[in-house]
Amino acid sequence: MAKARLVGDRTNKVMVQAMERRSTDVRGRVFQISLLVTLLVSLFILAVLIVDVVMDGWGILTGRPGGFLGGTMRSLSDDPKLGVHQALVGTFWIAVFVAVLAFPIGIGAAIWLEEYAPKNRFTRFIELNIRNLAGVPSIVYGLLGLFLFVNHLEGVTGGKSIASAGITLAILVLPIVVITAQEAIRAVPQGLKEGAYGVGATKWTMIRSQVLPYAAPGILTGTLLSMSRGIGEAAPLLLVGAVSGRLGRDSGFFDFGDINADAFMAMPVIIVEWVQNSGRDPGFAEAAAAAIVVLLVFVILMNATAIFLRNHFENKRG
Repeated sequence: MAKARLVGDRTNKVMVQAMERRSTDVRGRVFQISLLVTLLVSLFILAVLIVDVVMDGWGILTGRPGGFLGGTMRSLSDDPKLGVHQALVGTFWIAVFVAVLAFPIGIGAAIWLEEYAPKNRFTRFIELNIRNLAGVPSIVYGLLGLFLFVNHLEGVTGGKSIASAGITLAILVLPIVVITAQEAIRAVPQGLKEGAYGVGATKWTMIRSQVLPYAAPGILTGTLLSMSRGIGEAAPLLLVGAVSGRLGRDSGFFDFGDINADAFMAMPVIIVEWVQNSGRDPGFAEAAAAAIVVLLVFVILMNATAIFLRNHFENKRG
């Protein structure tokens, strides 16, 4: 008995030594270092871009932040009334359209594909096309919006309006919402579903009480990040009628009458316009940089909201 125990101890010692020698994996360590270097280089480039933009727009951001946020489009960069108020209003309503249309439809489609749809060729064909649509260039969605919502549904959308732009961008981000929601729902442990069925829950009760609460952090993160991508697109907005000149009116954020108005502005559009105008008037370069910072802050606030909601649901789930 003692001899067998001694042999076992020696065997364990040899195995531990072999594992320790095996743990010094040179290739694995090189791969790990290369990943770290790639991450640091990416963060460095991002930091350089952000610092450069902030420094270019620093004069406006510190000199007249309130006037810039409340100002409107002007023909001269030194006009004290130059600002982004109308573009912020347009971007706000576009984000509302994306949230109201893309999120419920996308999450509902993901639930149907994961929980209700039969696993056959038809559903695989649908999922393949959804993933292909997620990679379609945004200009194609702009052409769709121009053809359908501006030209053929003008009586409903108002033609070249915020409604047309919001619906177009909602369609643009819809495949991304479906894919991210599917992945979040797919990550729900099978044991939770089986436990709900074990206590007599129906399929919908199981989805409502187990699947959605568990998948909520991933769904919220994916949907809000997709919105961040949508409101930063300029090409579709230009095609569906976003103007780069001065609007005759100056409306508020909750002026519902402007949803179907025949002209609107958005942050990406005026940034492009001011960058182009900087060739004849260098002051527009500073205004464009300040507008980029405002748009970045808007996107960061949305991402912060996504992180807050994700942590809230994760704590609730835990």
